[in-house]
Formats: sequence, C-alpha cells, structure tokens
Amino acid sequence: MPTATRTDAGITIQRPTPEELDRLQVVGWPVWSKEPSTFPWQYDEQETCFFLDGEATIKTDGSDLVVRAGDLVTFPSGLRCVWQITQAVRKHYRFD
Repeated sequence: MPTATRTDAGITIQRPTPEELDRLQVVGWPVWSKEPSTFPWQYDEQETCFFLDGEATIKTDGSDLVVRAGDLVTFPSGLRCVWQITQAVRKHYRFD
C-alpha cells in the first residue's frame, strides 16, 4: 500500500493501487452517493471508503481535508466533522 497521510483528527488517506483495491475486495462494498451539500456527521464506527467520483472537504476541529476520486480514506470511530461536498460524491464504504 502506498504511504498514508494521517491528519490530527485520525483520518488516513491513501492512493491505493488496483491490486490493493482487489485485495480489500472494495468492489463488493456498498455504494453511497450524495449531491453537493454541507452537513454535520459523527462516526459511531470506523469507516473505510474508496471515492469513485466527486470531491468533498471534511472539516474537523483540527483541519480541513479534501478527498476526491481515487482516495481510500479511513475515518476513526468517534470523529465529529462537517462534510462539504463540492462535486457529487459516489463512494464504496465499509464499517469496521
């Protein structure tokens, strides 16, 4: 897996290879989509997701993180944030 970037909020972001996506069986995960919008969110469980389309800024107390198509992102359990979707998002996701 390529090097991961980790934020102060505990979010990790990676640019996985096709082989890594196959190993994780990402194509078998459910798909979630959302139009441009802004909303608060809290993670009750850790979520790992792979962004197929779009772009969003995830705002936390410590920083703003831009995620986009091609990113594999892990959000830790307990995270409180605000999603600001700037381009319609479609992503595979899995809760751990």
